[in-house]
Parts: sequence; structure tokens; C-alpha cells
Amino acid sequence: MGAELAAAEIQAITEARHGDPFKVLGPHDTAGGPIVRAFLPGARQVEVVRRADGVVLGRLEQVTGEGLFEGSVSDRTPYLLRVTWPETIQEAEDPYSFGPLLGELDLHLFNDGRHYRLADAFGANAVTLEGVAGVGFAVWAPNAQRVAVVGDFNSWDSRRHPMRLRYPAGVWELFVPRVSPGARYKFDIIGAGAIPLPQKADPLAQQSEAPPRTASIVRVPRDRAWQDGAWMAERSRRQAADQPISIYEVHLPSWMHGGGLPGWDAAAERLIPYVHDMGFTHLELLPIAEYPFGGSWGYQPLGLFSPSGRFGSPLELAGFVDRLHRAGIGLILDWVPAHFPTDPHGLARFDGTALYEHLDPREGFHRDWNTYIYNFGRREVQGFLIASALHWLERFHVDALRVDAVASMLYRDYSRNAGEWVPNAFGGREHLEAVDFLRHLNSVVAERCAGVVMIAEESTAWPGVTRPVADAGLGFGYKWNMGWMHDTLRYMARDPVHRAYHHDDITFGLLYAFSERFMLPLSHDEVVHGKGSLIGKMPGDRWQKFANLRAYLGFMWTHPGKKLLFMGGEIAQEREWNHDRELDWFLLADPAHAGIQRLVRDLNRLYRREPALHQRDCEAAGFRWLIGDDRANSVFTFLRQGMDGTEPVLVVCNMTPAPRRGYRIGVPRAGSWQEILNTDSRFYGGSDLGNGGSASTAPIAAHGESQSLDLVLPPLSTIALRAPG
Repeated sequence: MGAELAAAEIQAITEARHGDPFKVLGPHDTAGGPIVRAFLPGARQVEVVRRADGVVLGRLEQVTGEGLFEGSVSDRTPYLLRVTWPETIQEAEDPYSFGPLLGELDLHLFNDGRHYRLADAFGANAVTLEGVAGVGFAVWAPNAQRVAVVGDFNSWDSRRHPMRLRYPAGVWELFVPRVSPGARYKFDIIGAGAIPLPQKADPLAQQSEAPPRTASIVRVPRDRAWQDGAWMAERSRRQAADQPISIYEVHLPSWMHGGGLPGWDAAAERLIPYVHDMGFTHLELLPIAEYPFGGSWGYQPLGLFSPSGRFGSPLELAGFVDRLHRAGIGLILDWVPAHFPTDPHGLARFDGTALYEHLDPREGFHRDWNTYIYNFGRREVQGFLIASALHWLERFHVDALRVDAVASMLYRDYSRNAGEWVPNAFGGREHLEAVDFLRHLNSVVAERCAGVVMIAEESTAWPGVTRPVADAGLGFGYKWNMGWMHDTLRYMARDPVHRAYHHDDITFGLLYAFSERFMLPLSHDEVVHGKGSLIGKMPGDRWQKFANLRAYLGFMWTHPGKKLLFMGGEIAQEREWNHDRELDWFLLADPAHAGIQRLVRDLNRLYRREPALHQRDCEAAGFRWLIGDDRANSVFTFLRQGMDGTEPVLVVCNMTPAPRRGYRIGVPRAGSWQEILNTDSRFYGGSDLGNGGSASTAPIAAHGESQSLDLVLPPLSTIALRAPG
């Protein structure tokens, strides 16, 4: 019988080079009746027994000394292979006796970029096929010559489980019976040109080993019994533009390093109560999708469907999110579709060709980060990325995604000189395929995920980032206001004696503040790479540094736009952030640092309590300059206004260390204005100069109003007063 099989076929099987194992292995009909072939290196004897009753259907003989067995069977009923090994006898189903794993619809939707539950079909999933429990493996590698799944269940031997190619989809699949969730695995690929590749982690893995190990893990097919129904029912309202959104941005390992990497359960015990106590509405985590290099802080991910093994299992992450929601806090995840690292076990040249990336480095390589760029023009890649976004939003109830490095996606010449980039089809610099991807992404998310917000880190003047897709926009919910951040930090870093000459650094942002829906970010990027800390940017002696920071935070929380503060800013951490060290919590023993923390807590409460400070964050009607041109005194005075029927709030910032008495400001309402914020309060470490809790108007015309307030402006301070009701 062995002679009927060509010697080349036998050699290809035994050398793990055969690209169509089902042609050789498993049951086959021949002129002499049905036969079964199995490749079982190291086996001594193989019998075929009926699955239903254990009756022996035939005995297989070894065709070669390499482990290829073949023999006649009495019929084609479902069977088991009874294998005698040197030390045991094992019975198991034959993977090559099962039909196709994926349906044609799965393959069609994948190739069309519209399979939005991709991880449920591809990757590794516990399934029952033809009544048999096991794991179905599926991976896209259209240019590979052979793909095998290797793992704990086959001694990482690429000869034992070569996969079936589903042509023309380019997807390789195999059902392996009796493999259990928790098993580690990778894909062993012979790429284009018959070149063996490094074993690859699964792009669709839903669980991964903790680095530095790189294997994928078959996820336990159990979802969280969610208890956050009340939050989810209210999410659309809570995250609307007229609601307060104040975000605490966290790099989880260094927030609570404490002698080792934290798990999700520990984070739930420590981080959630802290965020709640500080009054933030949302927690934003730097990327938690699996990433190989800790020094990238997660911004070079490879497992776009897998929570990092550093912190625990997917089920534990779901538990963390559930507890966060029950505490009334939303979760934002940083998500990175702009680039991916070149690690050999990842997406790079996945099947021996530029599959996920562009081949031409002028399109496919980021020199800033030494990473590859996704080929957004390929439907399968677009679908892969969109399915990743939906995976976090739908499976883990994530409330928002902050999309990293959008500017690098929008422009083909991003960070490139002339001649180093490829123009688009019309000769321009706009990356039309990336624009199409972002619009597609945001449209799908809006359709499928009620109440979810998509946030763009976009640092240019690209028009319509937060305009709806139907109106030719990109469709994001919010955009980080990088211009505001750069201008105002530059202003605050100046000695107050020079600020009069740079007044526009504060006022300029209001010229465009309502052109998009903005978030004001004081993010991790401002406290790394030699930029120092927030408190370190402030000028003057120690007292002035803290006063400057208090005034700046007061200005930020009363300025139009949603708020974001990176961890450590709320305690005035003095050293630059280091991802390998825990925050300097010991600083809170110092009253000045504790005062900053108390101020941030109170600012969050004030922001949430006062409708004028949040209802019209994104509308021009929510802001009015009262005094925007007092350069000589470096004073800024503006009015925040909510919906009709709410009391406006007057904000005055004195950005010099000179206190000012008798500062008259025209206001729209007569009566007693209550002082609801004074960053110079003794409770925050200030000199406690102020207006005694309130100020009453006098019938003295000023600034176009018939009445005015006579105020005391503390040094280096922001004060806020609520209008009489």
C-alpha cells in the first residue's frame, strides 16, 4: 500500500514540508477499499477503532521508519487512533478525519474586511466539531508554503499538525481534538520561497504568555457574568459632550510597582478606590494589548486581541472593568493601529512576505520608532484592526479607545524628507487609505457600540477630526488638543516677568477651541525623554513652583475642553516619570505635595458639580472673554456658561507673583458672587489671600456691563466665582 504514495509525498510529510496534509493523511478511498494514514513519529503500533463502540476497524503498518503509518479499514465510520507509545497507550481522534473548520461565510467576510467577530472564528478557539471537543486553529498566511500548529500538545513538533489551506482565502486551519484551553501554541511557517520562518505567535490570540516568553495561549471559553448593567445603560449619557469627563491616565506597572508587576485583582483593590476618591470620571490605561518590550509602555503591541500576560488573564481583566463600572468610573484604553514592532515572532513578514505591512519602506516603515506600518489599503488588514477595536469594546465593555499617533497615519510624508515618501494616487501627501480606514472604523464602532467614544491623538490641523463621517469628517468623538498643551506649558515655563510678552500663548487656543471637540491633555508624553515633571517645568523658588502649578491646574480645569492628567501630576512628582519605578507616593508626607493632590481632587468635584464648567465644553456659547488683553498684569478673565437656567462662573487667573487688590471686572449679574475656587487657599499650600468667600457687585460699569466686582487676586493663582442664582 505504501508504494501507492509517491516517494516525494512521503518525504514532504516526514520533513514537515507538505502544504496539503489532508491529501496524504486521514481516511481515503482507494480501489482496494478505504484506508487511513497517520504520521506519528515514535509510535510503535497504531490501530483504528470505531469511535462509537471501540471495535477495531483495522491496523496500520509503518510505511517508513520516520513514523508514517497506513492500513486498510473495514468502513469509513468515525474512528479513533489507538496508539502504542514506548511508555503508554493513547486513544484520540485523528485531526485529519474532520471536515473544514471554517464556513465559507467566515472566509468571505474576512477577505472582505467585514468579519467583526474575527477572534471567535480565527486564532485558537475551543470548539466541538462532529461531537468531539478540541481546539480549532486558523491563521491567515496566503503566501506560506506550509503552516503547522505547534504547542504543548505535540511537543512543539512541526511534523505532527500541519494545517489545511483554504484557497483562495489564504487561511490555514486545523481542528485538533482533545486540546484544552490553557495550552500554549505558535504557528510554524515555511514562507514564500520555501524559507523557514521563526515560529510566530498567533495574531488573533486572545491570551498570551507573560514576556519575555512569547507563546500564545488557548483562551478559556468563559466570559464574565457582568454586573455593570446600570453603568452600561447610562453610558451614552455619561460620555456625552455636555457631561464632565476628567481622565486619570495610568501606566499600570509604575503606578503600583510595589516590588513586582501588579495583577488586575490588585489593581482593583488599590487603583479603583484611588481614582474614585480623586473624583476622576474615567481611567485611561496606556496600552495593555500584549507587547514584547516593556520600555515601549505598550505602544509597540503585537497581540491586538490579547490582554498582556503581565497582568493576568482575560477573565481577570473583565472583572477589573466590571468593578470599575460599579464604582461609576469609565475605562479608556490606548489602542495602537498606527504601527507594530519588528520582533520576529510577531506580524513582521508573517508568511515570508509583507502581509500586514507595506514592502516599500517609504510606505511601510516608521523610522521614528523602528516599526512597521500597517497596509491600510488591504481589506484583510483593515478588518483585522477593526475587529481588534471591537474585541476590546464588546468583550471587555471598554468605554472608549484613544487612538494613538493618528497624525502619523494621515500623512504619507509624516516625519519624512522629500523623496522619502510615496505620494497618493492624486500626487498628494494625504494617506487616503488610512483616512478610509479611520472613517470605516469609527462608523462601525458607532453602529455597533452604543455610547462608546473614539478619541484621536492628532497633532495637526487636519480638518474635521471630530466631524461625523456623514459630513466628510473622520468621525472621532474627541481630539487631544496638543496645541493648547504646547502653548500653555511654554507660557507657564517662563519667568512671570516675561509672561506679559507671551500673553498669546494662553489666549490663542480660544481662537480654535470649538473647531473640534477637544480634550486638554497633560499626558505621559510631557514628563519623559528629558522633559522633566510638571512641577519641574514651573519657574521660581519652591513656593512659586507650587503656586504656578496650582494656578495652571485651576486654569486647565476651568478652561473649555475635557480634562486628562497623567499619574504623578496630581502629587506634583518632582522627578521625571520612569516606567521602571513606582510613583513617589512618599512625597505626600510633604504638605505642598499633599496640597496639589487635594486641589486636583477638589477641581474634579468642582468641575462635576458646576454645569457651567462642563455643559458647553465644546461650544463657543460656553465661553466668553471678559478681560483677555491685560498683558501688563498677566491676568486672564473669562466667563464659563452652561445651559439656560444655570449660573455662570467667573474665572480669573493671575499669572504673576504680585497680588492685585481692587481689580475691577464687569459681570453680567448683580449680587453676591460666591468664591468657589481659590488655588491660593491654605488648604492647598497657598498664602490664603482671597475674597473671604464671596464678592458683591457695585453699580459701576465695566467691560460692557452695568455692574462690576472689585476683587483681590492672589499671587500666582486661579480663582472662580459663581454668579448669584
